[in-house]
Amino acid sequence: MAPKKKGKKGPKLTKAQKAKLKLEEEERRLREEEEARIQAEREEQERLERQRRQEILDKLEEKDSKRRGGELGELRSLLAKNYFAVKKHKNDVAQMTKWDKYMKCSDIPDSSVQQEVNTFISLWHDNQECSAKTVFKQCKVALQLIEETETLLREVTNEKHIAKYLEALLVLQDIVYTKILNISMEILKEAGNNIDTETGNMQAVIKDDNSTLCLWANLMRNPRFKRLTFKGVGLGFELTKQLAASNIALRVLHTSYDHLSLVCRLTHMKPTTAPRSLLTVFEDVPPEATVKQDDETPEETQDVEEAQQDEETAKEHEQDKIVEEEFISERLSEETMNSESQITRSSIPNSEDGDSQYISQAEVIADEKTPPPPHDVTEYREHVNVVDLRMYTPLGGVFYYELFHLPSQSFHIKGWEIQKISDTGLKVFKYVAEKPNPEDEEAASTLVSLSVKLPESVVFLETPQVARWDPEAKYWRMDGIIDFSYREHVEEEGVPKVEKDEDDDEEEEEEEEESSGGTKVSFKMEHFYPFVLMQRTYANFPFRRWELRPLGKDSALYSIQGALIDLSITIQGNQCMLKSDQELGLTDLFDKWMSAPDLQQAMLKAGINIFVNEHTEKFVTFSRKDPKIEHVAYEQMALFASVCTFSWSKWNAECGPEHFVVKLCEHQGLEQPPEDLWNLYLVGPQRFQKLEMKETSEVFCADHHPDSEFHSTFIHMIQDNMSPEGITRTREAHFLFVDTVQSLFCITRPLKFC
Repeated sequence: MAPKKKGKKGPKLTKAQKAKLKLEEEERRLREEEEARIQAEREEQERLERQRRQEILDKLEEKDSKRRGGELGELRSLLAKNYFAVKKHKNDVAQMTKWDKYMKCSDIPDSSVQQEVNTFISLWHDNQECSAKTVFKQCKVALQLIEETETLLREVTNEKHIAKYLEALLVLQDIVYTKILNISMEILKEAGNNIDTETGNMQAVIKDDNSTLCLWANLMRNPRFKRLTFKGVGLGFELTKQLAASNIALRVLHTSYDHLSLVCRLTHMKPTTAPRSLLTVFEDVPPEATVKQDDETPEETQDVEEAQQDEETAKEHEQDKIVEEEFISERLSEETMNSESQITRSSIPNSEDGDSQYISQAEVIADEKTPPPPHDVTEYREHVNVVDLRMYTPLGGVFYYELFHLPSQSFHIKGWEIQKISDTGLKVFKYVAEKPNPEDEEAASTLVSLSVKLPESVVFLETPQVARWDPEAKYWRMDGIIDFSYREHVEEEGVPKVEKDEDDDEEEEEEEEESSGGTKVSFKMEHFYPFVLMQRTYANFPFRRWELRPLGKDSALYSIQGALIDLSITIQGNQCMLKSDQELGLTDLFDKWMSAPDLQQAMLKAGINIFVNEHTEKFVTFSRKDPKIEHVAYEQMALFASVCTFSWSKWNAECGPEHFVVKLCEHQGLEQPPEDLWNLYLVGPQRFQKLEMKETSEVFCADHHPDSEFHSTFIHMIQDNMSPEGITRTREAHFLFVDTVQSLFCITRPLKFC
């Protein structure tokens, strides 16, 4: 075997080098021991700090637990006082309104009394008066009845009453349409006696507050006729050569109301959620139909209804008495207020085990103000062009463009006027062009063109979309619309365009037009269908910012910065006034005092939506929040709305679904509060606390402010940082002002959709 080779050894260390290495080793050991000692001291300090903080938290929670009963009792007392005051006021107003209507002996029937509605329908149906002035006056009464019936439908829960109101509603809508159609027929029958000397055809415009009726009779049947826009109303059309040479009449009816969308919703309601009594009234109701009960006389029906009303009134008084007794007992007994039967319990993140509670007006009023959970009752066929009325909202009413055969005209012989009498009414002229294809010019030439000036009563935050009515399927659809044009500040056409022949070449020549400002929409489709202009329902969601700032006694300014426009609502008592820095027109909506419900309906009708319903979450990005805790916050914020300024916080989206972060300070007036006045508050299921962090902090931290305490209610948490004068003013706030602020919070829900 070969001998093993010895490895090379390194240079031998000197005594100095060995001493140096030993010294370095000792220094490293000492350094590590020092670091370990410092780390141990730091951990001990942190443990002691946590222990100190926990002791402070335990003391604060113990203190909060001891006074919880008193705070909850005071809050319940304030909520009950306002609730019963508001309820009494509303009942008094309703009784006074009913009495005033009775004293005026108005011809308008009471929509809640079936006998009066039946009588109105029967008399109007039998009345053959065809004067436009008379019919439009009767239509105005019917439309008011329809509006009142729709209000009743939103409030009623009894299936029998729902079916009754729906039937009356559909019959009234059908008669309104039929009566206006009869006016059209009578005018078109006399078309030959009202010829326009310039065109040789007949055109007429009749307008009232709710509708605009335009009629055109093609007496000349000139194939070179091109287009016509009715003067003063901005409704126009363009015919094909085939139609221009046909014996036709065109009726354009623009209604400020929309009855077709209601038919759409009712037709496509889910049978699983709709009462069977509703499904029987979805079919078309003939004009001669009434809503009388065959098995009861009018006197018996009225007696039964009066007895039912008396019974319901007695039950309401009995319920109010029970609720008042509950408030008194809860106010006197802390044990009852702390019992689990009165408190909804849940856990709070980053806290020790303990009870959590919601204190809500809706819970202590025997569920009188809490509606049943909303159901998604509408379903739409899975078709890309069918309009989902939850996602889109029709604005500006319905535009009915309809073609009819021109009725037989009278002629004169030896001083006699002879006319053929027909009982069939106007006959629809059937015309369907080739399927729209933008690339096929020949097919496009067979399409009819329509143009309308946007109604001045609505605001389109985006470019509107056109939806046509499908009479068979009974829904709106967006297919079949081509060459859509949206032009602002157009000039209205006042003279029809006729093709001119020069050297066998057809050239278009437009005459001088009467100018008027406005925004015009024009498009083409295969036939004259009723259509509407649509806008996304939640185009102004989600909100970017919101703020509620008190202006004085029972006065505040509620501002919302939406996705597209910014709005502010001035609140004075129970009246609201809408304002905006942007030029939107709508003189009947802005700078007008009205109640919160009336303002909501007016804004929705005008296309300005900042309100939340059961479908909003399906189409809007939002922060997932517990609705009960959210409602608790709105109730208590409303109590202090006359003194404190509340505002949005970016940390509200970071604090979790069971918590809300609200920025507030005690401040009044239009000027911006100083930054050092603002504080952040955490609203939770168990307690309310002031946060140590600020709006400008880099990360979210739920630590409470070291100079603050815990409270079981929001109002008592806020009071810790308020002046005595401010606290006194909050107790003097009028109940109608508090109710109005709370209503605006609940229908806009800024803590969830901002």
